[in-house]
Amino acid sequence: MGQVIYHAGSFPPKELGWDRLIPLLGPASAAIARYDGVLAAIPNAMVLLSPLTTQEAVLSSRIEGTQATMGEVLEFEASAGLKADNARAADIYEIINYRRAIMNAADRLNELPLSQRLIREAHAVLLEGVRGKNKAPGQYRRIQNWIGPAGSTLGQARYVPMPANELGNGMSAWERYLHSRQPDELVQLAILHAEFEAVHPFLDGNGRLGRMLIPLFLYQRKLLSGPTFYISEYLEAHREEYYERLLGVSRNGDWTGWCEFFLGALLAQGAANAKKAQAILNLYKEKKTWVADKTRSQHAIRALDFIFSRPVFSASDFASQAGIPEPTAKRIIKVLRDSNLLKILREPAGRRPSVFAFAELINLTENGDVL
Repeated sequence: MGQVIYHAGSFPPKELGWDRLIPLLGPASAAIARYDGVLAAIPNAMVLLSPLTTQEAVLSSRIEGTQATMGEVLEFEASAGLKADNARAADIYEIINYRRAIMNAADRLNELPLSQRLIREAHAVLLEGVRGKNKAPGQYRRIQNWIGPAGSTLGQARYVPMPANELGNGMSAWERYLHSRQPDELVQLAILHAEFEAVHPFLDGNGRLGRMLIPLFLYQRKLLSGPTFYISEYLEAHREEYYERLLGVSRNGDWTGWCEFFLGALLAQGAANAKKAQAILNLYKEKKTWVADKTRSQHAIRALDFIFSRPVFSASDFASQAGIPEPTAKRIIKVLRDSNLLKILREPAGRRPSVFAFAELINLTENGDVL
């Protein structure tokens, strides 16, 4: 297809094919609203849906080439890290940083608008201590970058983003559009995401950060009650079209084709998110009664909340962090293990505590990817 170079002056688009977009707007908005309705029914949704937040970090990072699974990330955290030479460790640290970055950014939205400042802060968290730590965390690049096969030169690149000396003006224009009021907020979000990826303002982490913007925008605009829209499942499954649609904007100004794809992603993922969140809520309701009956403890709900928020955990973390007296915590863990709610991943050895998994929740979150 030849090299594609960022086209100055194409943003924001002067015209869109609204006749093609309008049929998608109502269904996409309705899918997001239905998902938000499920969120409203979930007590402490940020806690109960935290495995989905981890899975979003896994899938967004997988688009960029990481291979770690959600189960591996959770076990890594429960085991207080793996050996430094572990082949998955670098991937896992990037995924953990992604989750930290979006949660920190969501908290900052209580003080700051979604803006260049907030984005640079999120970028600094995203790259802290990982493979991109030497690529100017929190700072726009000062040199030209490009996208292409590993080891490719600028001349061999598939895509060449905005020149570094134009980034100040480019990101200011992007932020002005972010703060403007447009005919439709979902189309506005589609355009913001595409332009961010086209500009590629950082040396590393642009794809992940651009996808992170999607739930943050929906949350700030009050289209969602939390920053919990998990779009990377769709984008990872349609990775080639995702990239090609983005390239089409810079190649020939096909903003309408990109917006069609993006609205379709919101529609499909809104329905999938609602289905998965409802399934998690149903599982929680089912286990709420079950755990109370099995443990006969006044701490049953506190134990269940901990297990839903951290479906892989060590016995020592449960005893110290669940807010349950240690003797009771040990008894509850034994009851839940003997009743097969918890699966043992690692038996205790020396000073290393046992590690357990709530496999039913993990499998539900990963769509059947058995731990």
